[in-house]
Amino acid sequence: MTGVDWLILAVYMLGTLVLGLWLSRRNRSEDDYFVAGRSLSGWLAGASMAATTFSIDTPLYVAGLVGTQGLAGNWQWWGFGLAHVAMAVVFAPLWRRSGVMTDAAFTELRYGGATAAWLRGTKAFLLALPVNCIGIGYAFLAMRKVVEALGLVSNQTVFEFQGKVGSGIVTLGLSDTVLLLAVVAVLVLIYTVAGGLWAVVVTDFVQLVLAMLGALAVAWAAVHAAGGMEAMLTQINDLGRPELLSLVPWRWEGDFSGIWPWKEGGFNWSASAGMGVRWIGGAQISVATFLAYLTVQWWSFRRSDGGGEFIQRMLATRDERQAQLAGWVFLVVNYLLRSWLWVVVALAALVLLPPGGDWELSYPILAVRYLPPVVLGLVVVSLVAAFMSTVSTSVNWGASYLTHDLYQRFVHPKASQRELLLVGQIISVLLLVCGVVVAMLAQSVGDIFRLVIVIGTGSGAVLILRWFWWRINAAAELAAMICGFVVGLSTSGKLDPLLDRLVWIPPLKIDDYGERLMVTTGITAMVWVLVMLMTPPESPDVIERFVRKVQPPGPGWRRWRQRFDVDVVDPLDELIRRFLLSSGVLFGALIGSGAFLLHQSLTGWFGIALAVLCGLPLLKTYGLRSRPG
Repeated sequence: MTGVDWLILAVYMLGTLVLGLWLSRRNRSEDDYFVAGRSLSGWLAGASMAATTFSIDTPLYVAGLVGTQGLAGNWQWWGFGLAHVAMAVVFAPLWRRSGVMTDAAFTELRYGGATAAWLRGTKAFLLALPVNCIGIGYAFLAMRKVVEALGLVSNQTVFEFQGKVGSGIVTLGLSDTVLLLAVVAVLVLIYTVAGGLWAVVVTDFVQLVLAMLGALAVAWAAVHAAGGMEAMLTQINDLGRPELLSLVPWRWEGDFSGIWPWKEGGFNWSASAGMGVRWIGGAQISVATFLAYLTVQWWSFRRSDGGGEFIQRMLATRDERQAQLAGWVFLVVNYLLRSWLWVVVALAALVLLPPGGDWELSYPILAVRYLPPVVLGLVVVSLVAAFMSTVSTSVNWGASYLTHDLYQRFVHPKASQRELLLVGQIISVLLLVCGVVVAMLAQSVGDIFRLVIVIGTGSGAVLILRWFWWRINAAAELAAMICGFVVGLSTSGKLDPLLDRLVWIPPLKIDDYGERLMVTTGITAMVWVLVMLMTPPESPDVIERFVRKVQPPGPGWRRWRQRFDVDVVDPLDELIRRFLLSSGVLFGALIGSGAFLLHQSLTGWFGIALAVLCGLPLLKTYGLRSRPG
């Protein structure tokens, strides 16, 4: 990087710091600090959600998937689009009506008694510390890999400290990598601790714009260097790896031209007998794994009804309509606008870089190699912005659990607003430190991503059903959460993603990712159903409080709505219809746009047609008046 590039980076970081400190004036209470006074627009909240997932690790993660598994590997994260559609269409208005501050606090609205309190505390602890710190950690890991690949640092020792311990001398070194990460971390910490969610959300918007422009610049430069899209696709085909350009991990075999009646005067059965589907072994995706991506992962994961930081954004919006808008903004940006920018860079790397390297580093390597000064500086800023967005969200979100759901709920219920703000700021610092420790122990972004999914699998079904069936109780959700965590960890193999020296011999080790998810989900389901049947339902008073507050839909609540004379806002059959149509719109547009980009016209037209056919009736559903359901 040239001096101009460094200047651009310095100006950006200073500007972010000033903006965060200026926005800190808005914080007068815990409500302001953690949910922005519930005054966000859907556009701003949705942009913040998209910026949070546009971390510095995601371009690396996608490049690693495409380089090792081909396009179909992206279904590992595309499959979550179904959960995000449900979030936008079904759960956003329900969350906003609940009026809680965190999803952990929601447990004591939905349930009652000591079990609900235990559930709230356990959930807050697990999400804020192990899960959240792992998330912060792999963002720092990705940042470390990127800054070294960009040549910003070389992991060389710049400071040494010597001290006498006993009879010996101990030397400790501080590398330039750690020093740069520390500087960025301190800046993130200052504006996050001072500004709260307002600072996070507003800077998120700026960071999202920069990140999108940076991704576009790298994609354009990489494709240009590969000789254009047509030449790049030809070179990829010549690699002899059919999985690279296949949207699914299988392909049709046989000659279609010989079977059509108008070709041969009748249907050619002998020709059709040689046709069939062949699984592409190079994709390294088993049948069980691909089925799990589409049919299990999205609803069994702990984010099945939204996910912590997304729920925080929806709770911070002005009303239910803005909460739904936030979900749709996220869907469009996350899946339709930036998916293919990342994929294009990953594909170009297959042509421009030698095989056998770390594909996760493709993005920064191509940026350094093919971008001119100033533009490179802007791309570096975009990557730093993506990193800062994710870390600031994770810190604020995790602090909301530990402050609101643990400290205020169990330690000091009568704490003043000033005290709660101070506690939240102190906890933010501690969370960031924990995340940095995880980053120094980890090695692979993709491994950590898969580990987080596995240990969070199993409880998703309960999280969905609690909105639609009164019989779900706190004991069932607590059992699902703990069982999913334990079984997921017990089937995941040794813990290489966190610490190479820690050898964990799991009693239920399952190598196949899809089978592991299915087993975890199945065992967890048996446990929570059994626990639910063995424990009493929630009391009528608790149920009445929830029904009046949230107005849940579906036949699972019908008799309680009738008993308390509560009307449903959106009938369940209408919500299901919107979910199915919205899923068709999202995946039709995703597949269609990508297929045209990759010169696969037939698939492209199919995707666009699906999006249009689902989009037209979807628009009509929002014009229907609510009816009892």
